[in-house]
Amino acid sequence: MQFSNRVGSMQASPVRKLVPYATAAKKEGVKVYHLNIGQPDIKTPEGFLNSIKNFNEDVLEYADSVGSTELVDAMIEYYKGYNIEYKPGEILITNGGSEALLFAMMTLCNPGDNILVPEPFYTNYNGFATSVDVEINPITTLAENGFHLPSKEEILSKINDKTKAILISNPGNPTGAVYTEEEMNVLAEIAIEKDLWIISDEVYREFVYDGLKYTSFGNLKNVEDRVIIVDSVSKRYSACGARIGSLASKNTDFIAEVLKLCQGRLCVPTLEMVGATELYKTPVSYLKDVNEEYKKRRDVLYSEIMKIPGVVCEKPTGAFYIMVKLPVENAEDFVIFMLNEFRHNGATTMATPAENFYATPGLGRDEVRLAYILNAEDLKAAAECMKLGLEAYKAAGHK
Repeated sequence: MQFSNRVGSMQASPVRKLVPYATAAKKEGVKVYHLNIGQPDIKTPEGFLNSIKNFNEDVLEYADSVGSTELVDAMIEYYKGYNIEYKPGEILITNGGSEALLFAMMTLCNPGDNILVPEPFYTNYNGFATSVDVEINPITTLAENGFHLPSKEEILSKINDKTKAILISNPGNPTGAVYTEEEMNVLAEIAIEKDLWIISDEVYREFVYDGLKYTSFGNLKNVEDRVIIVDSVSKRYSACGARIGSLASKNTDFIAEVLKLCQGRLCVPTLEMVGATELYKTPVSYLKDVNEEYKKRRDVLYSEIMKIPGVVCEKPTGAFYIMVKLPVENAEDFVIFMLNEFRHNGATTMATPAENFYATPGLGRDEVRLAYILNAEDLKAAAECMKLGLEAYKAAGHK
């Protein structure tokens, strides 16, 4: 029996494929500090669960394929807080930001087309693209430049007649980079000159630090007809399991085409939309408090990681990830070593190998992504574990 070339060419998630090693370690009684996945431990706002508990309908019906009116209206009010004006008919509710990204690619691209993406990038961009026979066309960014974009000329050199869109995560996953308004204006100029769409993944919008100004592509009026904003409640409200995302665009022709895909999968779960509606009514103070907590955690982890000899790391300014270049040849081999062989005070650390965050062969092989989603004390313990683990790894003859 054979499987399709499409599924065969898809990579396993580098964030999740090493989970069996962590599971085996836990069965031995080992504490695993999970720095490998962006699953916050911040408490989900009570309004989410309370609204579901209070749901009092006799029949759990299909929802509208667009999404519930109440949730769309709540999101419209939320965006006003960022000086972005949407109206009904310009927002579609999706099964997480993942479906939003997949539907955008399916709507904009034919098989063989490509999308420009700054690398390193969220690994599932590649998975989604591969599943619909679209290629990721990488724009390489460097740690020493804070993973900011290269020159306009370099970006233009990547574009060909099969390029249909620019996809950017701002703030960035996995880099933690927050793009400047100047960088965004350069991308806007390129999109206009080359007639490209802009898919702006803004699920980490609230996580910007050090007093930096955040600009959404929704704020750039000159490209509003070609901007598609991908959003989600997962990180913002620590509600990853709710699987509620969205696509928003002033281009109603695009929305009408995506709606066909939404109708094909019928609807997003009704109860999750009930809960998500309340999430978007959460006081702004909640988001400010969460921002402060993540900034503290970033400072702790960055400080501890920089004590490890041989690491290269730039302090991120957004999201809740740090990209770290390790003094090893194969970061995945090191991560497996930590889970299989290394223990310190009955614990070990799990990171995400970064090679699959790149499309350019060979890049990221000696890098890991760390998520600072644990409390400060656990982050300190995890960093110490990693430091000692590197020493043991080298002592065991690994390079």
